Amino acid sequence: MAPFRRVLDAVEAQRGHLFPWVPVALACGIGLYFALPVEPGAPAYAAAIGTAALLALAGRRLGPRASPVLSLAALVLAGLCLAGMRAHGVAGPVLGFRYYGPVEGRIVAIDRSASDAVRLTLDRVVLERTSPARTPGRVRVSLHGEQGFVTPEPGLTVMMTAHLGPPAGPVEPGGFDFRRMAWFDGLGAVGYTRTPVLARAPAADGAAGLRVHRLRMAISAAVQARLPGEAGAFAAALTTGDRSAMSQATLEALRRSNLAHLLAISGLHMGLLSGFVFAALRLAMAAVPRLALRWPIKKIAAGGALGAAFFYYLLSGGIVATERALIMIAVMLTAVMLDRRAITLRAVAIAAIIVLTLRPESLVEPGFQMSFAATTALVAVFGALRDWNAARHVPRWLRPVLALVLSSAVAGAATAPIAAAHFNRIADYGLIANLLAVPLMGTVVMPGAVLAALLWPLGVSHWALALMRPALDWILGVAHWVSGLEGAVTPVVAPGEAVLPLLALGMLWAILWQGRARLAGAAPALAALVLWSLAERPPVLISETGGLVGVMTDRGRALSKPRGEGFVALSWLENDGDAAEQPAAFDRAGLTGGRFELGGKAIVHLTGRGASARAAASCETAALVILRGAASAAGPCLLLDRDKLRETGALAVYPGESALRLVPARDGAARLWSQ
Repeated sequence: MAPFRRVLDAVEAQRGHLFPWVPVALACGIGLYFALPVEPGAPAYAAAIGTAALLALAGRRLGPRASPVLSLAALVLAGLCLAGMRAHGVAGPVLGFRYYGPVEGRIVAIDRSASDAVRLTLDRVVLERTSPARTPGRVRVSLHGEQGFVTPEPGLTVMMTAHLGPPAGPVEPGGFDFRRMAWFDGLGAVGYTRTPVLARAPAADGAAGLRVHRLRMAISAAVQARLPGEAGAFAAALTTGDRSAMSQATLEALRRSNLAHLLAISGLHMGLLSGFVFAALRLAMAAVPRLALRWPIKKIAAGGALGAAFFYYLLSGGIVATERALIMIAVMLTAVMLDRRAITLRAVAIAAIIVLTLRPESLVEPGFQMSFAATTALVAVFGALRDWNAARHVPRWLRPVLALVLSSAVAGAATAPIAAAHFNRIADYGLIANLLAVPLMGTVVMPGAVLAALLWPLGVSHWALALMRPALDWILGVAHWVSGLEGAVTPVVAPGEAVLPLLALGMLWAILWQGRARLAGAAPALAALVLWSLAERPPVLISETGGLVGVMTDRGRALSKPRGEGFVALSWLENDGDAAEQPAAFDRAGLTGGRFELGGKAIVHLTGRGASARAAASCETAALVILRGAASAAGPCLLLDRDKLRETGALAVYPGESALRLVPARDGAARLWSQ
């Protein structure tokens, strides 16, 4: 009992600082749900709910010393149940076969794929010879070939002939699981069409989503008409979220310079816009003495800023990142209206609780992790500096400059490990790029956008847009310059599954715990970095189709073909921390003749015509045979053909003592999104 008493004493000393641990406990439960190897059943949920209730009741009975510990344990179980409830709540049919034929549906979203193709998300889907019970609620179709017969807009019912299939699983064990993301997005099938899309029924004019979309597209077109070129496309993306006019070269330059976050309408944009509106409204009302002396102008300004932020959310398309940013801004502005301190760890915790309650799945997404990592770090650092007496000796004119440098450095340091873990690269000169670009976003671009919106009804918005152009050109110029520097990007190997949770635990402990014991947070953080440095990649990877094999060599991973399955090849190389392109990886030695060895055991990859017929002969001399088609005969070896790979998905192969060890990427029907 003595160790338990010491724990209670330590927690008791944290009184008044425990609330920020509430979202941490919820996140632990949500993370536990996603880490489970199998889907919990009704008895497991019943046990979790009952245990959580007993812990909460025991906390009240045992008194205030034990209550925080037991309550946090109950919150962990609540987070697990919350994630499970959300997963079951979004359940819908998933296409279980390859489909080719007529597709009919109503457009609910329009975006672009990584290859810059227009993509339509449809609901009210109708598939030929498919019962409604088996038809997905939503499908997403990329448009290829000659189009132009229909101008896509939300609400329009369209028809096409398309190839559809179930959302793909991970390209390797532990890799990004698109099936899970599609499950929570309500997507039951994805595919493409090469035939023209035809309109079947017009959109209802009264649909709110259609009216907002038309307003977005009208603003985007008007901005691009007054600001031609990349500057106008960039301005349209910042104001409406419409990136359709931006070139792939510019998008890649923004990514390589760590300025891609300027395109995602999220916390930075919401903060800059609402901050400008708040300051402008308060200053304008303060200039009228009668108003300033009789009305709570600070609260009125906060309400106006909240209204502007909500309108910006609608105008940007209402994506998840913008929704998350709106919640954070709303919490802080509401605190202002309630005479509470707006920028505190408590406010960040409330925003995190709301986001995790509404969308528990966002915990495993990079957007959530990076947003709250940056916000928590900034609030903690500037909160500490607020009480630092030495800061008072800094000249007043130098404080904004130091604040800019410090905020960029803190946010960059907080998000860099997360970005590297998810995107497998570090923008080495990202801090320089942000220091050169972000100040103009706050002082010129966002104020100019607000001014343009105010001048729009008067027909003179081009004045404000003209003021924005030099700043937009400067930001794009910085992106291209930085991305072109030698060593602008450093590839990073993918970390193990325990790295990010350990790193987050260590940093949160260092920030949230009060007293010298916060230094203990360095232990899990350092352990995470050590594990990351020791990360080992699979020696052999096999794609789900069996058409692509990657073998690790001294020069990096050698691929079995120079073209085809490009997304899989790129993902493998990126996770290896390898900057090579697929053709260069194909030229590496290691797969000569489709035969190689692993742990002293021969592996054969059969390709081309007659591969199925050659499988039996190859099986006599190899321990493992891989082919894309169906094998016509079996042998003494382990055979991976089309039918077997459909069951396992992509595979990683490791050497074993007596036989090769295969690790599948697919978890069968163990989780809801895998069934």
